[in-house]
Amino acid sequence: MTHNEFSRGRFLAVEGVDGAGKSTQMPRIEQWLRRRGIRTLATREPGGTPLGESLRAVLLDPRFAGMSPVAELLVMFAARAEHLAKVIAPALEDGVWVLSERFTDATFAYQGGGRDLDAGTIEALESTVQGGVRPDLVLVLDVSVEAGLWRAERRRRRTSVFPHGSAAVRTECGAADRFERENPEFFRRVRETYLERARERPERYALIDASADETTVTERLIGEISKRLM
Repeated sequence: MTHNEFSRGRFLAVEGVDGAGKSTQMPRIEQWLRRRGIRTLATREPGGTPLGESLRAVLLDPRFAGMSPVAELLVMFAARAEHLAKVIAPALEDGVWVLSERFTDATFAYQGGGRDLDAGTIEALESTVQGGVRPDLVLVLDVSVEAGLWRAERRRRRTSVFPHGSAAVRTECGAADRFERENPEFFRRVRETYLERARERPERYALIDASADETTVTERLIGEISKRLM
């Protein structure tokens, strides 16, 4: 059986704190999969649809500093509901492998760990919005908070291009967004939540040491995908 003969596509989420290397590794994973004849779709959260991208802009806008954590959580899931309905679910049904930069684990980490929202509340929304849809594999890129913040600051100083479907969305990196302005303790809670979730569910999570050079990290990611899904 070839990979394109799977009745359902595979769903991979790439997670980690800010600066862990997600946007660097995403196109490398996608290219590797496509070289093996696997149809892929790269997307991101929040975002992935016109509505989702508009909600992303609201969530990241520093003008909304102090947004209610519950409001933030609901906006995240509103974007996710649209993303699932319009992009993720149809692609999976068509046998396409979906590669998403962040998914619901980011909500548990940022809104749960970072904002101290109850995990049960997040789980209830997860069930309502997603039904039974969960990533087949969650790849958690792990770096220290200090290293991640340093990388994020360096990234903001240059222009980046994020592949969105067949088009490229160009983003001018400069000022820190609303999340990037959080203090280091916020990101420590985020990181610990990611680590805790990965430790509790080793069958579905792959914890990747992302402190190495980019090529080594790519090899580690590919190794986990090969071992678990191929």
